[in-house]
Amino acid sequence: MELDVAGVVQQSWPYIGAAVGAYGTAVVTRVGDDSADAAVAFGRRLLNRLWRREETRPFLLRQLGGVADDPANEAARTALLEELRRMLVDDEALRRDLAALLGDAPPAPANSFRATGDRSVAVATNNGVIATGDNTRIERDPRS
Repeated sequence: MELDVAGVVQQSWPYIGAAVGAYGTAVVTRVGDDSADAAVAFGRRLLNRLWRREETRPFLLRQLGGVADDPANEAARTALLEELRRMLVDDEALRRDLAALLGDAPPAPANSFRATGDRSVAVATNNGVIATGDNTRIERDPRS
């Protein structure tokens, strides 16, 4: 059975993205961390398998660096996914390995957020107040 490269890439991205977002380029060399959530840990497994392909390691590291430096950069993400696609097209054994790993994948993260910079805040849902300024005072509005 021919494995669909685009499908493997698409299924891999949420985990790889979560792992790179959590660890940056150190994701491929970092020792196991029991506190990492399941998606990040699984993303590390996928990347560690990709890392074993020595001939493409420098390209992979460069693309991981682009995503780690600026996770919101769509061009960097596209470049990483394209490198992954090239690796899978060129190496049928790698394609089978990743497909097999994906068969045991935990639920993919629905969304991941990263806030960077002074006083940055990333919020999926907020039911309260977020204040990030100097000498901030929080007061209840008397009209509420």
